Amino acid sequence: MCYDLSMKKRRSKYKHKSIINKLLNNNIINESNLTFIDSLPLEDLIAVKLELSARHINNKLYAFNLLSNTKRLVKEAIIKFAISATQSKTDAARFLGIDYEGLRKLVNEYDLQDYFDETNN
Repeated sequence: MCYDLSMKKRRSKYKHKSIINKLLNNNIINESNLTFIDSLPLEDLIAVKLELSARHINNKLYAFNLLSNTKRLVKEAIIKFAISATQSKTDAARFLGIDYEGLRKLVNEYDLQDYFDETNN
């Protein structure tokens, strides 16, 4: 089951801008993963992801200043969500409480121009 967000015709270049669809289409997650993820509180999901990431480096996160990078990680996730949950970039900017130019700058700063581009999935 894909999560079709096309309730009306979009003018955005992101026609199928669902993060879930992107991950499903690339076989990164499946429906059972989604059910499990949905059951976790956000804090636990973040903690699990951090723990799994730390395993790959033998729990040595000394060089990565987690607290100072948290703001950037969360901000990027919120920008991706705003783009995926709205009908246009203008709507995404309004959702974030900024103007269109501010969103354009954030998309460039976080290198998200092609994130939802199907050719890069």
